[in-house]
Amino acid sequence: MSLVVVGASLAGLRAVESARRTGYRGRIVLVGAEEHLPYDRPPLSKAFLDADGPRRVEPFHAETVLRDELGVDLMLGASAESLDTDAREVTVAGTAVSYDALVIATGATARTLPGARTLRTAEDAVAVRAALDAGARTVVIGAGFIGSEVASAARKRGLPVTIVEASAVPLARAVGETAGAELAALHREAGTELRLATEVTGVAAGGVHLAGGVHLAGGEVLPADLVVAGIGAVPATGWLEGSGLTLHERDRGVVCDATLAAGPPGVYAAGDVAHVPNPLFDGLGMRLEHWTNAAEQGAAAARHALEPAAARPLEAVPYFWSDWYGRRIQFVGTPHADEVVSAGGVTLYRRGDRIAGALTVDRPREIMKYRRRVAARAPWAEALAFAGAA
Repeated sequence: MSLVVVGASLAGLRAVESARRTGYRGRIVLVGAEEHLPYDRPPLSKAFLDADGPRRVEPFHAETVLRDELGVDLMLGASAESLDTDAREVTVAGTAVSYDALVIATGATARTLPGARTLRTAEDAVAVRAALDAGARTVVIGAGFIGSEVASAARKRGLPVTIVEASAVPLARAVGETAGAELAALHREAGTELRLATEVTGVAAGGVHLAGGVHLAGGEVLPADLVVAGIGAVPATGWLEGSGLTLHERDRGVVCDATLAAGPPGVYAAGDVAHVPNPLFDGLGMRLEHWTNAAEQGAAAARHALEPAAARPLEAVPYFWSDWYGRRIQFVGTPHADEVVSAGGVTLYRRGDRIAGALTVDRPREIMKYRRRVAARAPWAEALAFAGAA
């Protein structure tokens, strides 16, 4: 039997580890578009950008561990090009790789803006850090979590930074308008200039006829030595077009059922690439770009691909964190709510008569208590009482 994991990401690595933990002794092939061994992405926009941060992006495991201890055939620096579910083959750099079980964990790629850098890969992080080391005046386009962490790194060095955001409230889609407005205050307190409801029309280097920097609607130009686009990411599924898999009409992510099955026999998907209904929230469809989600789904996808009869729907509580200006922001659950209440430094989210989510700042012990309440479908009144907001 052969297990092929496409995507040398966190989800892909957890799939490999999970397969071996379950006792699988067959062939495992790990395919990765980057030449790097699997590495952790969250630190790229956090500790790695600090002036005294690590100088290298370290892999999760040495190559000897992957090859010798986990028994993995590595195909790195080679992109998957197509999938034939009838022949059960993935074409990688012109080579057909056969599978009995397949885990798709190709993740997502950063949306780009001509003239601006992105922050998704190890090479991106090295380039952004070098600019900050040189004292760059920084403009971040997009007030999401990645962009906010870049701004935090710049301010930690005492550098001027401006965030330009098209929406009137930052992070409204990720955490809702109530929490988004409160998080915006963290930027202002740290001295980051925040331009909301502002459209970027272009990014350009200086020239005879065009001023350098970020061009805004209305003609203003924000001078910048470093421009980082934090405008989201899209699932890396171009290689799946025409494969017969159902790809989401909005972003072309892989549409799965609650067990992560993608339709054809033996094919599962996990992590940033996968749209999955979550029974914990009445089957609400989710595609999450979170570390915890990638780890949990990667492990489950391998188990289910190797033993489909034992597959069970996942009812995990989404969780993510972000570090800004020395503050720890944590979120559990979903922001898709009927009511949002902010009280005592905690933002709570209600769906029906139960708690569906919570956001905290600098309350790491409390957030896990809310996570347990979300998992247990705890009554809304109980969550309010715990927060002191009843």
